[in-house]
Amino acid sequence: MAITAQMVKELREKTGAGMMDCKKALQETEGDMEKAIDFLREKGIAKAAKKGDRIAAEGLTSVVVEGNEAVILEVNSETDFVAKNEGFQLLVKELAAHLLKNKPATVEEAAGQTMDNGATVESHINTSIAKIGEKLSLRRFEIKTKNDGDAFGAYLHMGGRIGVLSVLEGTTDEAAAKDVSMHIAALNPKYISRDEVSADEVERERQVLTQQALNEGKPEKIVAKMVEGRLGKYFEDVCLLDQSFVKNPDQKVRQFVESKGGTVREFVRFEVGEGIEKREDNFAEEVMSQVNKK
Repeated sequence: MAITAQMVKELREKTGAGMMDCKKALQETEGDMEKAIDFLREKGIAKAAKKGDRIAAEGLTSVVVEGNEAVILEVNSETDFVAKNEGFQLLVKELAAHLLKNKPATVEEAAGQTMDNGATVESHINTSIAKIGEKLSLRRFEIKTKNDGDAFGAYLHMGGRIGVLSVLEGTTDEAAAKDVSMHIAALNPKYISRDEVSADEVERERQVLTQQALNEGKPEKIVAKMVEGRLGKYFEDVCLLDQSFVKNPDQKVRQFVESKGGTVREFVRFEVGEGIEKREDNFAEEVMSQVNKK
């Protein structure tokens, strides 16, 4: 029986399982919807799907470097406890290896790719969900390349709570690149240099600083000069090369990198759960709700 996109969509809506898993289930059961649902339940995938509305805002970041290629990724779980689970940590390593080998462009593309064990990435994650009992997800990743004369800076903070991958051109000093990544983990710059800050953003900041100075009662004739000075402080807050180096505050990051004969080409900083709205559980209310059910 031909499996249509509509059938796959219907099964996804009924079980919450992934597209590739639904398609396989329908193929295995010759299009029988009820049998397909049972097939997914037997595989533990429907169980995993029931966790789909939960919030996975914990987890780990990881950075893997192989020669002139590197990947940084974030894999989410629901609790920090599971992030410390050996099975979860193995999943992160397996996903990193797959991404580095197959280089998908997006998380969606990665989900449909086949891993070395014969399962799709999506199915492999769902198998881990069934074993571990929490919602897990590959949230994001970036793959970077460099030349032989460059260096990767790989740094994980708090065991993977924050991950940074930087690329330094013109130097093979990996220790220096790692120091730059450590700095990025600590100070969280948005840009490498002032050149990357848009004119609109600079003007918006200038207007805010101008109004602040006027509200402070500063004379209008000195406000413009004050604002330019404060803009310099703003650039120090958001631009990596303008920041004081964490390992030597008397030196700017720009000076440190130049002393190694290099330049910062790019960096990626992932912090677990950033941008995800976390559910606020009231533990006392949860306990009382369980007591009242008895």
